[in-house]
Amino acid sequence: MKLKALVSVFGLLLLAGAVSAQTATPSPTPRPTATPRLEDEEIKIDTELVNITVRVVDRNNRPINNLPQSDFKIYEDGVLQQIDFFSKSEVPTNYSLVIDNSGSLRQQIEQIIEAGKYLVGTNRTDDETAIIRFVSSDKIEVLQDFSKNKTDLNDALDNMYIEGGQTAIIDAVYLAVERLNQGNTPQKDLDRTRRAIVLVTDGEDRSSFYSESQLLELLKESDVQIFVVGFVKALSDDKGFISKSPQGKAKAFLERLATSTGGKSYFPASASEMTTISKDIASELRTQYSIGFIPSNDKKDGTYRNIRVNVTDGPNASKRIAITRAGRTAEKEGTPPTLN
Repeated sequence: MKLKALVSVFGLLLLAGAVSAQTATPSPTPRPTATPRLEDEEIKIDTELVNITVRVVDRNNRPINNLPQSDFKIYEDGVLQQIDFFSKSEVPTNYSLVIDNSGSLRQQIEQIIEAGKYLVGTNRTDDETAIIRFVSSDKIEVLQDFSKNKTDLNDALDNMYIEGGQTAIIDAVYLAVERLNQGNTPQKDLDRTRRAIVLVTDGEDRSSFYSESQLLELLKESDVQIFVVGFVKALSDDKGFISKSPQGKAKAFLERLATSTGGKSYFPASASEMTTISKDIASELRTQYSIGFIPSNDKKDGTYRNIRVNVTDGPNASKRIAITRAGRTAEKEGTPPTLN
């Protein structure tokens, strides 16, 4: 987000004093005059406010949501930053339900749909949700764009169906993140709208146009949390001599998406766990802290900056763990402006 500070500079009328002649000639020395500047000049100062969303949990992964600002320290590239904005109140949440409709989830799809409806049912008045189904790269479909209408959202979930195709998880998430970025209007940014993706899949990408590295680069530039539900148990757990099993690769990939964005990953043994998981995700979306800071390094060089959040330990040295995105990409001078 950019804050525009307008500083008005008024012209001052310069009065020149008379200069006495130091020569024998009686002619007076001309008095210099200055043209007064009565018009206002506007100087625009661009300041980048970085917003991050932080979850705090104890060692048992239970959320802690009653901490004051004084318990937090924010570091960018190891340098302590001054906190300019802090909130632990609920803020509007925009999230996309991105659900794998490939054959691997045929047995789970009904319970996934019901869990999606439960999650939609927890939406607050100003929350907006989008419903996206995907199979292969040419079968990524927005069944319902961002909406507050729960009936429309539930109808979209009911319109999901399984079909064959080479699963393109990376492409589906990439396009969902881009859509969230496009919807991040200046007004919504001022409202501190939280943005997230809830991804349900088996975790095995077979035919995406984008690579994982391209997706991770996009996530570095986006303040979007990813909550992953991975039905990886259906994949083979047979591993090679030096390589991970398909199940191990899928789990590691999904964990990277969640960890790098400050989200959370779930790996249910069966679809019967979906209701419990959806309840936990609904809670996670709303028991977080919104923190903003103006970085001390104001260079617009497009470099990646690591972000670290430390939280003071609780009573009896009980550990508190802060979870947030791993970093951000700074703005770059001379490039078109982007909505962060």
